[in-house]
Amino acid sequence: MQDTKWQEFSQRMAYEGSLHVKVEPLDSSPDLLAGYNERNLHVLRALASLDERRVDGGSEDDNPLMQELLRMDSKINVLMEVVNRLLIPIAQLPAQRTIRFNALGIVVPQDALPAAEQLLLVCLHFDACRALPLELPGSLHCRLDDGSAYIAFIEPSEMVADGLERFVFRHHRRKVAEARATAM
Repeated sequence: MQDTKWQEFSQRMAYEGSLHVKVEPLDSSPDLLAGYNERNLHVLRALASLDERRVDGGSEDDNPLMQELLRMDSKINVLMEVVNRLLIPIAQLPAQRTIRFNALGIVVPQDALPAAEQLLLVCLHFDACRALPLELPGSLHCRLDDGSAYIAFIEPSEMVADGLERFVFRHHRRKVAEARATAM
């Protein structure tokens, strides 16, 4: 396949993993598209702050103020998990699927696609905040020979695209660090 959009997607770093994913038909009114950008920006910021909290939690500081902040952070994490479970129990989440995505688009199994739809809404639920999915409008760009399909995102704001790139980079950096720790 020699398509420019697919080539650009394939050459960029991407999140690869298993997430709760739902793909449904998209209502493409301009007001809704702007709303998706606004909500996605909030979700990406929440994911970034939760990610930072986990990374910072590993520091060894004897400062009593820092210890108290770490205890409060731990309590907040527990409360967030309780709220997540109450808002969206695991049984109500869409199926987990192996995906690959970056700021340009996403590759999903073809069986996740609704029948005969060109404009789609991809909903990604992350374990850190299951109640706040990323809702990414896209269009079915191509079906791949391996049983998956490439959906190109449409009209993400510059800030959402940047947030997605940062999220993918943090995920990649964490995977590299885990691989190095395992190798040691």
